Order: sequence, then C-alpha cells, then structure tokens
Amino acid sequence: MSTLRTNALEGVDAKNSITIVAGAGNITTTNVQEGICKSWVNFDGTASGAASRDSFNVSGMTDGGTGNYTVSINNDMNDANYCCMLHASQDSGNRASLNNRTAQTASSIQLACNNHDNSSSDLAKCHVSVHGDLA
Repeated sequence: MSTLRTNALEGVDAKNSITIVAGAGNITTTNVQEGICKSWVNFDGTASGAASRDSFNVSGMTDGGTGNYTVSINNDMNDANYCCMLHASQDSGNRASLNNRTAQTASSIQLACNNHDNSSSDLAKCHVSVHGDLA
C-alpha cells in the first residue's frame, strides 16, 4: 500500500473541490468539499452568554434570553440552504430539544432550546454542526 503525505491539496476547478475516486474499477466517487463539516460548536447554554466549549468556523454566540441563542458563522455559507444538525440535552438526562428558531441565514443560525415539557430552557449540552457550501 502507498502513502501520500502533503500539507495541502488544491483543486483545479472554480470551486476548488477535490474528488476522491475509490474502489475496484473506480466505482465510488466522493467530493471532499461537499462531505466535510463547515462549522460546528459545542456550548453550555446554562453559562452566562452561552459559553462555547469548543468550535470551528464560529465567530461568536449571542444569548438572546432563556433558551434562545444565535450562532454566528465566521466564513459565511453560500446561502441559507445548508444542513444544520442540532442536539441538546440536560445534565439530568431528561429529554430536551434544540430547534431552529427562525429561518437560518448564510451567516447565522438562531436556536431555541426546550426542556421535556416544551418550555424554553437553558440547557447544559448543546451541539450544532453545519454542512453545505461555503460562500
């Protein structure tokens, strides 16, 4: 088996995408640019100002009141038609949900956290990931 080591790969088309062709007879093709997460954040909604534990391509967060947050994407998405995956839970293990509060934009996502009885709540474990095309 061969090993390819490099510090950078650069595509040749306008979107600078990289395609990997794998499998016997080049059966499977994967576009690397389409397949990677473009932005994500893991935050504590119970902390003052919704404290980020760790993130990638997030320029900041705004705490809009109990259970309401806005995540600002550092390098904007191409448009608002990206996939936003959300997850939230409480330390107590009770059911909880994290939903898009309003229509997402290319540069931000507004979120609403609810506890098991569907009332707004600041939750301890909130996770957001964004997949799609960068601008």
